[in-house]
Amino acid sequence: MGKNKKENLIFTTMMCALMVVGMTIYNVLLMQSLSVEALRTMAIGFVPAFIVALVLDIFVVGPLAKKIAGRLVSPNAPMIQKVLTISGFMVLGMVIGMSMYGALTHVGFTSGLGGAYIHSLWTNFICALPLQLVIVGPVTRAIFMKMFPPQGASASTQAAA
Repeated sequence: MGKNKKENLIFTTMMCALMVVGMTIYNVLLMQSLSVEALRTMAIGFVPAFIVALVLDIFVVGPLAKKIAGRLVSPNAPMIQKVLTISGFMVLGMVIGMSMYGALTHVGFTSGLGGAYIHSLWTNFICALPLQLVIVGPVTRAIFMKMFPPQGASASTQAAA
């Protein structure tokens, strides 16, 4: 969404951090009720999950999702169609990768890994897609636009002042 690499990194970091917070809350609450222990589990698990998610997003899922979306959506398609297509593939890729991360952190390389992974794929996807499309995506874009207003918007705002 940014105009350069620095802005793209800031946008990606914001989006990733908010998704990790949302999905961490969701997954911890699935496993235990809201308690001090649950909050501690969320706080401890956030940093490593965020690092894994950011690396996965920047180096694997992001480039792949943009490449696939670029082949499926016409360059002159409406922006909303481009955003929704990329977001959909981002969610799919991140759920695939981060569900494996979650399964590994909870059951390790045991005989239960396959079952835990399959179960987490489903439960994570049903939360991640609406979380991304309805809450995190719009909130991140709104914050980002405040931080880095489009050039046309800042010029017209200054002209009006």
